[in-house]
Amino acid sequence: QVQLVESGGGLVQAGGSLRLSCAASGGLSSFNDMGWYRQAPGKQRELVAAISSVGRINYADSVKGRFTISRDNAKKTVHLQMNVLKPEDTAVYYCNVKMYDLGRGKYDYWGQGTQVTVSS
Repeated sequence: QVQLVESGGGLVQAGGSLRLSCAASGGLSSFNDMGWYRQAPGKQRELVAAISSVGRINYADSVKGRFTISRDNAKKTVHLQMNVLKPEDTAVYYCNVKMYDLGRGKYDYWGQGTQVTVSS
């Protein structure tokens, strides 16, 4: 029942910036962990950044110092500010929400993916 709507992807030159946003709708509480993953052609999907319900943040080493993740619990929204973009950041970026139900256990919701392309 949870849907994730992403926005903000696009084409940018190396050194530029983009801001990704992901809004969750449906029966999502404000206590869920949220994050961003990315997948480049021929590569595994990897965690870019994640933020817990209480603000604990993890970044991939490759984006530390350049990307900033934030969330607005009232709006059920997570953002990824991407600065100093590099060509190797080119990938499809996916919004992720981690869920837990007593009966089902852990599972994930995923956005449809938004393309980020960084030209050199």
